[in-house]
Amino acid sequence: MVSFADVQAAARRLEGIAHRTPVATSRTLDERLKAKLFLKCENLQRAGAFKFRGAYNAVARLTPEQRGRGVLTYSSGNHAQAVALACRLLGAQATIVMPENAPVAKRQATEGYGARIVAYDPGREKREEVAERLRRAGDPVLIPPYDHEDVIAGQGTAAKELLEEVGSLDLLLVCCGGGGLLSGSALAARALAPGCRVVGVEPELADDATRSFRTGTLHSVSNPPTIADGARTPSLGTLTFPLVRQNVDDMTTVSDDDLVRAMRFVWERMKLVVEPTGVLGLAAALAGRVDVASRRVGVILSGGNVDLAYALELFSGLSDD
Repeated sequence: MVSFADVQAAARRLEGIAHRTPVATSRTLDERLKAKLFLKCENLQRAGAFKFRGAYNAVARLTPEQRGRGVLTYSSGNHAQAVALACRLLGAQATIVMPENAPVAKRQATEGYGARIVAYDPGREKREEVAERLRRAGDPVLIPPYDHEDVIAGQGTAAKELLEEVGSLDLLLVCCGGGGLLSGSALAARALAPGCRVVGVEPELADDATRSFRTGTLHSVSNPPTIADGARTPSLGTLTFPLVRQNVDDMTTVSDDDLVRAMRFVWERMKLVVEPTGVLGLAAALAGRVDVASRRVGVILSGGNVDLAYALELFSGLSDD
């Protein structure tokens, strides 16, 4: 099982490689919510998302022989870009299984880092099955997007940095897709701020982790139609499910409209470009899904890889209620 010691080791491995991303605050946001919020800006991380932390940590731990075989993964975008960049930095060839409907900006960035993309139809195939065929054909090393010890440990360094910079928190809000970031963040919070409540946030249309957390039984979803493409994962993993159950205090969900409102706030008021998945935690606070009043609250803005035209389309369709 992954431990905080693994997060600490990942932090040493990432030092000087990953950006130590800034923490943003907003007086307007604090006054609106009657709380003190600290936003960890992983949208400003290399490759545009926290995923670089876990991807680089995992690729860096491979032996030269393993890197020579190439690295294989599957992802809708952010992990794809992160693995592609990590492989370029460490001299390995990356092959990425991506859905045909992946955001254009994410696909182009992944190709720009030198990765080979294998597209698949998510309505007809499972990405894991496509990756397994490729693995059998060429024997690359598989680094999945969240259910991997080194990936989880790397993701936890974001929360570690946040807590080291701002001190103890009462509450930490973390987006959840497959649970890698949430698992790693919870490990960091348990070690550095034992009194901090950790809450994972999912889209309402992809609430498998919330149902799994509440029932103790692993639930799944299939191609959920949420705008938060980074949270369309089918389920928590064999590693992240027990980690979430053991270390997370609660789970909640937000609507896609909540996500667009949170995006518009950080774009307009804080001048931060954040994607729909990236504002899951902030959306939970703004929509009142979590009580943040009178508390010191950490929020991880997980990524900023979004097509600008698509974002403007989302904003234009939002009512002013």
